[in-house]
Amino acid sequence: MRAVALSLVALAACLFPAAGLADTAPKPAAETQVPAEHADWTRLLKTYVKASSDGITRVDYAGLAASQKDRSALDAYIERFADADLSAKTDANFAAWANLYNAVTVRHIVERYPVKSIRDGYLTGPWKEVKVQAGGSEVSLDAIEHKIMRKIWGTPEVHYAINCASYSCPNLPAKAWEAATLKQDLDAAARAYINHPRGVTVTSRGLNVSEIYNWFEADFGGSKDKVVAHLLQYAEPELAAKIRANPKIVRYQYDWSLNDAAKLKKTVKP
Repeated sequence: MRAVALSLVALAACLFPAAGLADTAPKPAAETQVPAEHADWTRLLKTYVKASSDGITRVDYAGLAASQKDRSALDAYIERFADADLSAKTDANFAAWANLYNAVTVRHIVERYPVKSIRDGYLTGPWKEVKVQAGGSEVSLDAIEHKIMRKIWGTPEVHYAINCASYSCPNLPAKAWEAATLKQDLDAAARAYINHPRGVTVTSRGLNVSEIYNWFEADFGGSKDKVVAHLLQYAEPELAAKIRANPKIVRYQYDWSLNDAAKLKKTVKP
């Protein structure tokens, strides 16, 4: 990780230690410098994010790749974060970092499209290599997720806010994250994921759950029991009853296939 990225994070972490969302008063000076409006990103999301009957949103990467106008709009949106003050621990900055992460990820896929997975061409993935200017420094996707969002906010909601362009990732929403509705939107995202088979599948042996709950177990309480307790917070009554009947995690699962809208078209019969 570049030293400049770590220095930015170290300063932010010292000033704003990890805790829950919006548990510190917003600082007006920082708020005024943050891109408050995410209308351009919302327009792009509404245009290119496609809902499906299986509950997973897909992205029309081919359509976006073909539109120079919208690719330019995406670039312009991302550039707005270059010199913004994003250090304060506020809902507005959580939304800003999450939106930026998702926008940069979508741009990365579009620039390399067609691909079958975000990991194509990489040993483990592009997250340390894909960088963007934000908050006055160059930061990678890896730094945004692990050194900024997880470190400063320290809440499980981070994992429902960012999208890795993959089938098993929590959905990319069809609108930008906004401070005013952040809590309810993150709650809805968590419920949608946990109540979908890619989040939790109940078997006769126990629970098959997303690898997210393995990779980031510490963020969900630090043990399998705490992970199960987290799942029960969001599980619908029928699923919750099944989880309680056999609350043992027996398998982790993850599908890195690209969340590509083109796959939906192939499943439609003429």
